[in-house]
Amino acid sequence: MREYRADRSIQHVWQARERLLVCVGPGPEANALVRAAARLAASLKADWIAVYVETPRLQRLPDAVRERTLGALKLASELGAETATLAGADAATTLVGYARLRNVSKLVAGGSLRTGISRWLKRSFGERLAEKAGDVDLTLVRAKAGETVRASGEQGAASAAARAANAWREALAVGGAERSPPRAYAAALAICAGVTLVASMLIDRIDLANLVMLYLLGVIFAATKLGRGPGVMLSFASVAAYDFFFVPPRMSFSVSDTQYLLTFVGMLLTSLVISHLTSSLRREASVAQRREQRTGAMYAMARELAAALTTEQIVAIGSRHVSEVFGARVALLLPDSVDKVQQKIEEPDPKIMLDAENLDLDVGQWVYDQQKPAGHGTDTLPAAAARYLPLRAPMRTRGVLAVVPRDARELHVPEQQRMLDAFAAQIALALERVHYVDIARDALVNMESERLRNSLLSAISHDLRTPLTAIVGFSSMLAQTHEPADMPRDSRSSELIEAIHDEALRMTGIVTNLLDMARLQAGSLRLNRQWTVLEETVGAALAACRRVLAHHPVQVKLEPGLPLLQLDAVLMERLFSNLLENAAKYTPADTPLTIAARRVEEGGQPFVRVSVEDNGPGLPPGMGERVFEKFTRGEKESAKPGIGLGLAICRAIVEAHGGTIGAANRVAADGRVEGATFWFALPVETPPPLPADVAESPAPLDTLEALNEPESEPAPRTPAAQTTDDPKSAHE
Repeated sequence: MREYRADRSIQHVWQARERLLVCVGPGPEANALVRAAARLAASLKADWIAVYVETPRLQRLPDAVRERTLGALKLASELGAETATLAGADAATTLVGYARLRNVSKLVAGGSLRTGISRWLKRSFGERLAEKAGDVDLTLVRAKAGETVRASGEQGAASAAARAANAWREALAVGGAERSPPRAYAAALAICAGVTLVASMLIDRIDLANLVMLYLLGVIFAATKLGRGPGVMLSFASVAAYDFFFVPPRMSFSVSDTQYLLTFVGMLLTSLVISHLTSSLRREASVAQRREQRTGAMYAMARELAAALTTEQIVAIGSRHVSEVFGARVALLLPDSVDKVQQKIEEPDPKIMLDAENLDLDVGQWVYDQQKPAGHGTDTLPAAAARYLPLRAPMRTRGVLAVVPRDARELHVPEQQRMLDAFAAQIALALERVHYVDIARDALVNMESERLRNSLLSAISHDLRTPLTAIVGFSSMLAQTHEPADMPRDSRSSELIEAIHDEALRMTGIVTNLLDMARLQAGSLRLNRQWTVLEETVGAALAACRRVLAHHPVQVKLEPGLPLLQLDAVLMERLFSNLLENAAKYTPADTPLTIAARRVEEGGQPFVRVSVEDNGPGLPPGMGERVFEKFTRGEKESAKPGIGLGLAICRAIVEAHGGTIGAANRVAADGRVEGATFWFALPVETPPPLPADVAESPAPLDTLEALNEPESEPAPRTPAAQTTDDPKSAHE
C-alpha cells in the first residue's frame, strides 16, 4: 500500500485497518494513558504504537521523570505495543508526521482542562494536536484526579504533601543537573570585564548605543561555550556594567535620562532570549551529534559484520563495538551442540570482556531458553550485575549478549536501550548468516561428492557388468559339463570351478547393487507396477536366494487374505533378496529366519506390513536409521563381503512405492537382544473390478495371475543369463 501511494503521489491515508498511536509524556498520567490505549487497541483488535517525543524542553528533565517515562514505555511494550522515541522541536508536529508515516488511524493522548488565565496564555497539548491531526481520529484520555505514577507493586495515590515534595526534589535535581561549574561563572565575569575594557577604549569613536552590541556578542559567546547559567548571569552583569561605566552619570548606577531605562530592559530581555536560544541550540547540536555517533557506530559495526566469515570474528567485532559505544564490558554467550550457552573467547580482553565474577551462565541459559531479557534494569533477576539480551534472529535465538556498563545509568535512557537492542539484532543476523553459509557450503560439497560418486558408480557398473556376466556364464557351463566316463574328474578342478562361480556371482551382485543405486539416484528407474500377490514375490525371492539361505531355515508367516498390491515385481523381489541376504550374512549358521506379513491401519490408511526377523546379534546402538544410508555397514572393518548398498537400495525401492521402512532390535523380557527386525509397509490400493464371468465363480490363483499379466511379452534372456543360477542377472 505504501509503494502504491508513493508511485501515485497519494498523500492521504487509506484506513484499511485500525492502528493506534499513543503519545507518552513525562506526566504522572503516562501509565494510565498506556493502559487506556491498550484496552482500546484490544477492543478494536488493532496494532498500537507507544511514542515518546523528546523536545529540547523535555531533554532538561531530571532522571526521576525520565525513569517515569521509561517505565511507561516499558509497560506499553509488555502490553504488546511497539515503542519508539522521537526527537523534534514541537511534539505535536512530530507526532502527526510520524502517525501519517505509519498509516495510523487513531491518536491517543492525555487531555487536561485549563482554567483561568492559563487557558488564554497557552493552548493545551490536546488542542494543538487536534489542530494538526487532520483526518486522523484523536482520542483524549483525562487522568483521574489525584492519580500519580505508581511503581511496580505500589497501590493507591500519593498525598498532596508527597507530590509537592517530589516536585521540589525534581526541581532541585534539574538545577543540579544544569548547574555549570564555578569556573564557568568566573569566565563569564571575565568576559564582561573584557567587553567593558574594549568598550572603554572605543567610547570616543562609536556611539554609546552601539556599545550594547558588544555586550550582546559576549552573551552569545558565554551561552554557547559556558552554558545557560553563565549566559544569564552575564546578561545581568552586562546591563549593570553598561549602566555603571558608560551611561551618564558615569561610575554610578543612577540614570539621568529615563530613556536609558527602556534601553536597559531591552538589552536585558534580548540577552536572556539570546542566552536561552543559544543554549537550546547547543543542546540540540549535542543531541544530534550523539545520534550521529550512534548511527555511525551502527554503520561501522554492520559493515564489519558483513565482512566477517567466522563466528570468532563476529564475537570479536560485536564485543568491541558494544564496549566502545556503551562504555561497558561485554560477553557473548553462544550455544554448543546441546544448546548450553558458554563464552567462546579463550583469552578474553579484560577491558572489553566480562570476567567470571560478573558473568552468570545460569541467567544466560534462562535468557537463551525463554528468549526474554533479564538481569540489571529488568524485572527478571534485577540483582544481577549484567544485563542479558537474547540474540534473536529470524529463524532462532543464536546466543545471549551480556553487558555491564561502567555507568549504571547508561542503559536507563530509552535511546541507549534501543541502540543496544539494534546492536544485538545485528550480531544475531551475522551469526545466522555465517551459520547458513556453512550449511550451504557443506551442502554444495555434498552435492558435488554425490554427483561424482554416482557418475563413478555408473561407469564402474557398466564397464564391469559385461565381463562378469560372461565369467558367470562360462563358470556355470564348466560346472554343468559332464565329462566322459573314462576320464576321471579332478576334485581340485571342481572345487576351483565352484569357487570361481561363487565369487563371480557375489561380484555380480555387488555390481548390480552399484548399478541399481546409480539408477535410483539419477531418477532414471521407472516402475513397472502391476497387481501382484505378495506370496508370489516372496516365493520368487526365496528361490533366488536358495544358495545364500542354504544354512538358514526360513519360516513364512503371511496373514491369510492379504490384498493385491500394485508393485514392480522385479524390484520387490530385489528388495526381499537384499533383506534375506543381509539377514543371512550377519546371523550364525543354522539360525532360522522369519518372513511375516499382515494388514494394519495407520492414520485411517490401510497398509501391508512385511517384516524379516533374524536371531543374530542385532543392530549396534544408534544404527536403526543410519543402517539404510549408502555405504553404511553394521560392522566396521568386518571380513564379511559387501559395500553397504543393499539396505540403501531397499529403502529407495520402498519409498518409490510410497511406503516406509525401518529396523529395530528384538528385545526379550530380560533385556537381552534376540535379533533384528527389518520391516517395511506398503500402501493398499483398490484393485480394478474383475470381469463378470470371473467374479461369478472362484478362479484359481494362476487365472488371477494371467489376468494381471501385461500384454507385452517379456524380453528374451541372453545366453549367459540363462545359464546362471543368479536370479538378479536373469531379472536384469
